[in-house]
Amino acid sequence: MKILLTGATGYIGKRLLPSLVRNGHEVICCVRDKNRFEPPPSIRQHIQIVEVDFLEEKTLSNVPKDINAAYYLIHSMSGSADFTELEKKSAQNFRKSLEGTLVKHVLYLGGIVNNDVLSKHLLSRKAVEDELGKGNYHFTALRAGIIIGSGSASFEIIRDLVEKLPVMIAPQWLKTRCQPIAIRDVISFLSLSLGEPKAFGKAFDIGGPDVLSYKQMLLGYAKNRGLARRIWTVPVMTPRLSSYWLFFVTSTSYKLAVALVDSMKVEVVCHPNKLAQNLDIRPMNYQEALDAAFTKIESNEVLSSWKDSLISGRFENNLSDYIQVPKHGCFVDQRQATVQDENKTLQRIFAIGGDTGWYYANWLWQLRGFMDKTVGGVGLRRGRTHPTTINSGDAVDFWRVLYAKKTEKRLLLYAEMKVPGDAWLEFKIESGCLIQTATFRPKGLWGRIYWYAVYPFHGPIFGGMVRKLAG
Repeated sequence: MKILLTGATGYIGKRLLPSLVRNGHEVICCVRDKNRFEPPPSIRQHIQIVEVDFLEEKTLSNVPKDINAAYYLIHSMSGSADFTELEKKSAQNFRKSLEGTLVKHVLYLGGIVNNDVLSKHLLSRKAVEDELGKGNYHFTALRAGIIIGSGSASFEIIRDLVEKLPVMIAPQWLKTRCQPIAIRDVISFLSLSLGEPKAFGKAFDIGGPDVLSYKQMLLGYAKNRGLARRIWTVPVMTPRLSSYWLFFVTSTSYKLAVALVDSMKVEVVCHPNKLAQNLDIRPMNYQEALDAAFTKIESNEVLSSWKDSLISGRFENNLSDYIQVPKHGCFVDQRQATVQDENKTLQRIFAIGGDTGWYYANWLWQLRGFMDKTVGGVGLRRGRTHPTTINSGDAVDFWRVLYAKKTEKRLLLYAEMKVPGDAWLEFKIESGCLIQTATFRPKGLWGRIYWYAVYPFHGPIFGGMVRKLAG
């Protein structure tokens, strides 16, 4: 079967893609920016890549006409005022793009919407579902609540809170009930529902067997990790204070924290259905889902992470718009060092950031990350998804990877910390020489003041880093 997979660069899409290929399907990966998509070499011969932005009608013609089924996995937790309208327009254009194709079945992953009062984002998810359901094809909506898996936003937030805080004074919404589901089970439902007649024209809530409050989930995580934790809930935390609480303690961005707090006040418990029985799926319980997540983490097999999504930083455009590093009107700090062993230097470059650090004066990098976090930036808490592998679009601390090619001996990063301008950091090896270039394009007077204020630190930081990398 030929399948259109939207959201192929997202947390769910990256995990569903290998499953579809294993099941013998040819997959058309639909992405906004090809430079953000780096599929595993083992599946490249089974996929095609097309660039489509469903907010731009002129790109809709790139959707092939001979597809048999499609997944709609496009979602953003943007805090923009016109968020709902943008989501609706994207769904409408997706439906329009399928006109004249061979598509017989469309599957969508949304949110559980059984509560009388819904958050803005859950209302938007339901509106998208309604729009997709108007198409001339069989439609199946799967609705999930909290997804537990290595790299999922929910799991990483729980992990941050429990690992960092032995005692928590928490907001009232920790008493809200939810029905978590393991990421493996989400992928199973999405894969096995494809082409299933019993799923046509219906919406199904999918969840694990446990119904837990967020407090119980935190304590359940603590039990799994052998940690003693105490949690007290207080009624005085406003939504804004709750958002700041998540933002400063966890690796989440502030705009995502706001969206999550808004949704976490809403109970997300499944209505009973027979889909799991019909598909022969036995969903994992919460403790099993945690165990599965840590198995992947400990073996460095995390396939995708929410931290690599654009919402984790301040990126709003395609990576392609920034790959060409400007020269006019920019400040440049370039340093060179003779490379002793190219392979070892490349390994160091492509392992930079995260637990590895920045090779020289790490305490200054950590201080810069703390300062960034205090003014609403991403700080250093995102780390990196894999300790040695890095791809375009990945997050590395407060940088975004624009270009990463070991064969070309080049890595290009773009700064997502709060700065009055745009900043790039590039590493490349040419003729046995490591060339490290920091470029800053200032925005107005404050941008120039910022450059000269931090310039005295460039000597020890950048000079020390290039020497350590060249080795």
